[in-house]
Amino acid sequence: MDLDVFVTAHRAEWDRLEALLRRRRRLTGAEADELVTLYQRAATHLSLIRSSAPDPQLTGRLTQLVARARGAVTGTRQASWRDVTRFLTEGFPAAVYRSRHWWVPAALLSTVLATVIGWWVATHPEVQSSIAAPGDLRELTRPGGEYETYYSSHPAASFAAQVWTNNAQAAAMCLVLGAFLCFPVIWILFQNMLNLGVGMGLMSSAGRLDTFLGLVLPHGLLELTAVFVAAGTGLRLGWTLIDPGPRPRRTAMAEEGRAALGMAIGLALVLFVSGAIEGFVTPSGLPTWARVTIGVAAELAFLAYVYVLGGRAARSGETGDLAGADRSASVPTAA
Repeated sequence: MDLDVFVTAHRAEWDRLEALLRRRRRLTGAEADELVTLYQRAATHLSLIRSSAPDPQLTGRLTQLVARARGAVTGTRQASWRDVTRFLTEGFPAAVYRSRHWWVPAALLSTVLATVIGWWVATHPEVQSSIAAPGDLRELTRPGGEYETYYSSHPAASFAAQVWTNNAQAAAMCLVLGAFLCFPVIWILFQNMLNLGVGMGLMSSAGRLDTFLGLVLPHGLLELTAVFVAAGTGLRLGWTLIDPGPRPRRTAMAEEGRAALGMAIGLALVLFVSGAIEGFVTPSGLPTWARVTIGVAAELAFLAYVYVLGGRAARSGETGDLAGADRSASVPTAA
């Protein structure tokens, strides 16, 4: 395509569209129809230029023009509480439910891995000595040691905020890195399970596994589930890049990526709850059975939320993607 000839042939249409956009609130009926027609043509022109003769300056101008025209034609949509309700009761739980074939196996395999690491550390003194000196290990695992005081080392509110930030970053890394490769997600999972397994093994070797589980279970069940969901979603996103199935790769990545973005927001809320439990419940003076019961109840509530609300929404066609009206066009509009 001769770009100069193309620009000469269509410049008048683009200028006319720009003029209509400047006075869009005072358009007659005929001018409004003309604006729609010119918007459709400009969108097609932009697609042709991008695919045949990409020119950064011209592409930038037409992209801005098409975006302004699209806003004028479709109107600016304001988010409402109805959108929030739909996201929390349909979009997010449906997306988590649809990813269950990824995050449930990730959770099971990770739990087995952490258990094996814990057993290995607990039954091999030479492994323990390679982690830290015997005196340091005793300081870590003794009653009132660092493992226990960790949860009460800061004011509850600031500790909960710190925990939430760290876990949200881990979940976000799983979602973002999954869009490129699966291996970074697996590495993040391994690091988390390694830390859990080492702590389990050291406390078990000191005969205090019950204390360790009493400290971890109240918040850890929900916290680790959120990390597993993020990791499973990241792995699914990475696999979509490798094998998009019957969908075009670009379309599949766009759909799964938008759903993953929504899941990141939802998981941030879940991690906020687990952070609050870790900040206020784990170091509290409640009996161990009461703290563990709170953690189990939070976990069961989340699973019921996913499998009941999410399963119902998924079976009705909800995917966690944006509503159809909010998505960009998949193909250029014919002029």
